[in-house]
Amino acid sequence: MVQIRIAFIGDSITHGTGDETLLGWPMRVGQAEVARGHDVTVYNLGIRADTSALIAPRWEAECSARLKPGYTCATVFAVGINDSAHEKSEAMDGQRVPLDRSLDLIGTMLTKAREFGPVLSIGPTPVVEAMMPLDRLPGVIYDFRNDDIAAYSAAYADMAAGLGVPYLDVFAPLRADPAWAAALRASDGLHPTAAGYEIMASHIENWSGWRGLFAG
Repeated sequence: MVQIRIAFIGDSITHGTGDETLLGWPMRVGQAEVARGHDVTVYNLGIRADTSALIAPRWEAECSARLKPGYTCATVFAVGINDSAHEKSEAMDGQRVPLDRSLDLIGTMLTKAREFGPVLSIGPTPVVEAMMPLDRLPGVIYDFRNDDIAAYSAAYADMAAGLGVPYLDVFAPLRADPAWAAALRASDGLHPTAAGYEIMASHIENWSGWRGLFAG
């Protein structure tokens, strides 16, 4: 049995927005490990609409309060889909965080997070473009495009490889999965329903990077 505390750092997809069961994928992967006999504490640190630029000032203090010395701990970053989004508002008209800046911010976080234990990185998810853009905030429009998300994901994969951080590309398999698309269409095109988070959790549970946290 492995006893481990895991902080999941990210945005609305990490938070589980759109999931009618309020579990998202972090709670689902945690439940699966408990069923395997492990003692897992899940800390969901996802905040809706957060970019890497918004996560960077907060994540370390949030992890320090939860991932204490003397315990086996890990961090899982799932950041970047909001970075790739095109924002049209009074303040800006362009991608929320340009790719070079996004890579710098996320790379710094992944490197620093090694102080808490093993670090994993999970890439951004595809959207239903026909349901874009989203305009939930007055005067702010977010437009998500799969080509942009794919480009960010590929760059994150290269960066993670250079840092020696396990990276899971979920964009490619989910984009090819009709069940994922159906889960997005049943929601808002960006966030899946519970069925989609179950699919995402399945990919993560079977990923060698994730399994490595429970080896030994």
